[in-house]
Amino acid sequence: MQKDCPVCGDKIIGRADKKFCSDYCRNTHNNQLNKDSKNLVRNINNLLRKNYRILEELNPKGKTKISKKKLLERGFNFQYFTSIYVTKTENTYYFVYDQGYLPLENDLYALVTRN
Repeated sequence: MQKDCPVCGDKIIGRADKKFCSDYCRNTHNNQLNKDSKNLVRNINNLLRKNYRILEELNPKGKTKISKKKLLERGFNFQYFTSIYVTKTENTYYFVYDQGYLPLENDLYALVTRN
């Protein structure tokens, strides 16, 4: 029994359990399934990635202090982070995945990397 490719409609030649006529059609199908259906999700993920790259770039050794001005100059957005960690001493760390920051006095921030 001859099957047709669900992406392009061409005849499928090969194994009996083959679902697509080519790698191109298989990739196209999977890309359509996995794309974010809403721009909101895509935009937030892009902001989180940007924040992560900024923190990672400014904190190569895993622990440093930096001014708020330098973060803002690079385009850091303080509204987007992935988790909050409150210590026993009531310090609140904001994390973007494993890169975090702690607000300090005088518009300074402690940057940390969670192990």
